[in-house]
Amino acid sequence: MSGGVTKTPAALKGDTAFETLRREIVSCRIRPGATLSEPEVMESFGLGKATCRVALQRLAACGLVQAIPRQGYRVSAVTLKDVEDLFELRLLLEPRAARLAAEAGKCDIGKLERLEEMCRKPRPRDIGNQIDFFLEANRSFHMAIARASGNARLCTMLGGIYDEMGRLVALGFGDRGARPNIEGDHIKLIAAMATGDGDKAEAVARRHVEVFRADVMATVNDSLRSSGVVEALNLVTVLKGAGE
Repeated sequence: MSGGVTKTPAALKGDTAFETLRREIVSCRIRPGATLSEPEVMESFGLGKATCRVALQRLAACGLVQAIPRQGYRVSAVTLKDVEDLFELRLLLEPRAARLAAEAGKCDIGKLERLEEMCRKPRPRDIGNQIDFFLEANRSFHMAIARASGNARLCTMLGGIYDEMGRLVALGFGDRGARPNIEGDHIKLIAAMATGDGDKAEAVARRHVEVFRADVMATVNDSLRSSGVVEALNLVTVLKGAGE
């Protein structure tokens, strides 16, 4: 008999609904600032009331939406301060996770190689959103390393950061039909995992975050300017696509 917890059909429906809405928000198909009402979400995604409510509450718990009394939910805005804070956290946590994973020697190298290939291989244009495909593959790559660190709390924290980071990438690159050029770092990380080199894994992860930070900051700034968004008190709120 398995020691795991068997989920009820209702709980599994809630998981599926949450994951579907999470992808829509992270890919910015549901834009920052958009207002979501339960009836609209139920109709758009074919959800029951209880399933919809659970999914929205989970999204609120992880910070992707905010509950608005008597209105529903609003997708959390993105600011330049958010960008700075997220990268600061990544610089603190991701290199450490990479070191722990390399030294533990528990990474599935074959899986990392497949995910790395998915990150750099363009998806056929008639199958879906290019940036969405990249975001899922890239998140899975880094989460595989985080899980291999053996630190469950570190893994959970990085998972939340990667979700929020996905929105920044989608805002900066999605409208341009481009993807970040980060695959060289992925290959070096895989090599460090394969050889158990904690020093190299930590150094590559740190440089990866620093270079990615500069790239994302530049594209997000361009996206904000092209959207006609104004800056106030060093907090630039993304209003493009917000619900009226």
